[in-house]
Amino acid sequence: MPVAVAIELPAGERVGPPGAAVTLSFKDWSSLATMAAGQIGRIAEDFVESRVQLEGRMRDLMAVAARLVPGSPVQSNSSWFTQVVRRARSLAHHSPQKDAEQIQFHYDVSDDFYALWLDPRRVYSCAYYSTAEMSLAQAQEAKLDHICRKLMLEPGERFLDVGAGWGGLLMWAAEHYGVEATGITLSKNQHAHVNRLIEGKGLQGRVKMELRDYRELDEDRGFDKIASVGMFEHVGEANMGAYFSKVKRLLKPGGLIMNHGITAGGVGNSQVGAGMGDFIGKYIFPGGELLHVSHVLREMALAGLEMVDTENLRPHYARTLWAWSDGLEARLDEARQVLASTMDAQGADRVLRAYRLYLAGCAMGFEQGWTSLHQIVATRPDGDLQTGPLKGAQSVYPFKRDYMYR
Repeated sequence: MPVAVAIELPAGERVGPPGAAVTLSFKDWSSLATMAAGQIGRIAEDFVESRVQLEGRMRDLMAVAARLVPGSPVQSNSSWFTQVVRRARSLAHHSPQKDAEQIQFHYDVSDDFYALWLDPRRVYSCAYYSTAEMSLAQAQEAKLDHICRKLMLEPGERFLDVGAGWGGLLMWAAEHYGVEATGITLSKNQHAHVNRLIEGKGLQGRVKMELRDYRELDEDRGFDKIASVGMFEHVGEANMGAYFSKVKRLLKPGGLIMNHGITAGGVGNSQVGAGMGDFIGKYIFPGGELLHVSHVLREMALAGLEMVDTENLRPHYARTLWAWSDGLEARLDEARQVLASTMDAQGADRVLRAYRLYLAGCAMGFEQGWTSLHQIVATRPDGDLQTGPLKGAQSVYPFKRDYMYR
């Protein structure tokens, strides 16, 4: 059922039904023209910059936004010139220094701000709702365990978490599977938080968290298993081959890598159209780039990794994002106060408005299929036909799925 919308024009006139679920108030006519053109990202920017006021539930607002988008926002633009420009931009945006700055821009906003709407473990990636009645916290624990089962983690194995966030997977793998765990991040806040967790749980001998770029990791001692969760979106298309080649060198022959990340809904687009990708790049994830899963699989194969399992969790991420959005919407005053403790009041309001639209808008995007989420398990074949449960496996992977769901 369509959501009722009212519009307040720059001169003060109101158009639309009384008691409308969503009201859009425009300060100038240019914003109204932008909306008429279906440039949702530009309208979002106008909201962040206070040129447009939005009233109503985020869920209702996104139902309206989805109807305003002209055509498909994931149409491909694969001309040779577009590809050259995109690759040049990708190279420029993903030096080690740039990546560190971009990660800190997003993740170091405020730990207390994220804690308001994430689960208690602060798992900032797609949850796994293995049963419909799960809470967000339960679904995040289910996701952590799903990853550990997919990787067949065993006590004493060397496990690497590339982009370990606030340590949810790192700690879960160490505490529940007995691995020797190493995590890396470029976020100073996350690094400090996880090291406090490690000390508080007395895990200094088995778990370590480093403030380090993946390109700097020592390759002398390989890891038995590697996870990369919500990280490769920051790598950049131009660096994707080098990224997976590095992962292969870090992985022991016969070992497993699980790459969990957002993928593009279209085959040739690196971001969502109608200005939505530009908005996220400006206010939320500078330097973020998305690849279609087919492109990801190609880059992994070129690096010498063999894909053995791929799972699409797209609707799980829609539900996760709505849970985050609802959690933030329920605590807006607290969120504003937390942000205001780290920046001026005007800046706090801008950040809060940006995150409100980002969380709800991404939830809508995953529901619509404009973006997706894939978990890809791959091996580094060891070349020995006798390795593994079946002749020719050349890895520990059993080449059947039942072990994941026992």
